[in-house]
Amino acid sequence: MQYDLKTASTALSKSALQGRAPTLWRYRELLPLQDDANLVSLGEGFTPLLDARTLAQQLGLQRLWIKDEAQNPTGSFKDRGLSLAVSRAKELGVKKLAIPSAGNAGGSLSAYAARAGIEAYVFMPHDTPIANQIEVQQYGAHLTLVAGLINDCGRLITEKKEKESWFDVSTLKEPYRVEGKKTMGYEIAEQLNWSLPDVIIYPTGGGTGLIGMWKAFQEMEQLGWIGSKRPRMVSVQASGCAPIVKAFTEGKDTAEPWPQAQTVASGLRVPQAVADFLMLRALRESNGTALSVSDDEMLAEIPRVGRAEGMFFCPEAAACIGALRHLAQQRWIKPTDEILTFNTASGLKYLDVLQPGKMPVVG
Repeated sequence: MQYDLKTASTALSKSALQGRAPTLWRYRELLPLQDDANLVSLGEGFTPLLDARTLAQQLGLQRLWIKDEAQNPTGSFKDRGLSLAVSRAKELGVKKLAIPSAGNAGGSLSAYAARAGIEAYVFMPHDTPIANQIEVQQYGAHLTLVAGLINDCGRLITEKKEKESWFDVSTLKEPYRVEGKKTMGYEIAEQLNWSLPDVIIYPTGGGTGLIGMWKAFQEMEQLGWIGSKRPRMVSVQASGCAPIVKAFTEGKDTAEPWPQAQTVASGLRVPQAVADFLMLRALRESNGTALSVSDDEMLAEIPRVGRAEGMFFCPEAAACIGALRHLAQQRWIKPTDEILTFNTASGLKYLDVLQPGKMPVVG
């Protein structure tokens, strides 16, 4: 979506944000909702940007920031996009919403739809983490488990949506989720006193967040809030499902479907992204890169981050730390670079895919 940013720049200044509520709706003028009566919020956004000093030291870096999206209402960054999508659906008079989800998006849609009084239909792979399945049901949404992957879930929605009168909120099949995700870019700039880091490392499944942030940087420059400097964007995927990495490495503009996708990071198990070309374009325009890590690598990073920073990372976020470790060793990232990465969801949502350690029993 495009805005009249020239007009907006005269009506909205950086200083005007001071004192506003600490949610993504502080950027209300830059979001696609016409009437605040339709705003559906649970307090999402403006998550903390934490200075990860111990982890940075361990990796040989001077500055590492972690934006903790686990502190969103349903425990993941999906709340940003779904708050916008459900608000706009309410404004448009939509009665039924349907979504294919690898996990967290399904729970998020269910929560916001419940708050809006809209029916939600969630299609998930049958082996989606159990916390995500339970969450959908507790919010009163209709859950269908599918013997397949997220693309199979999306196909079922496409086949049924006309007959069932569903509004499809699949990733980038409607324009509103990316508008919610772009607020991460606005927040990063505001929290860093209107500067941007040298590198942003982001776990990439559907890629809405990466695309949204890149859009936010362009908008902020047009508003006069930041200059032309951009971070090098890094897309991280799992070695068992890495279509964007493969396409980037091969110099292609689009990605081929990944066969037999498999990874413990359910959010990265996306064999084919709708907006692959937009992700690849952002990576190249930013002089960024794309790389994958194994499940063993990402699972090993979860307790390392926990011990270093007191944060319980999800596997997708841990993959980014594994990627950061590789990039630092390769000197693609310099010790003096300012790095920003994300914890995209709470590790508590993945307990069934994490092996419990042996604990002593007393008494």
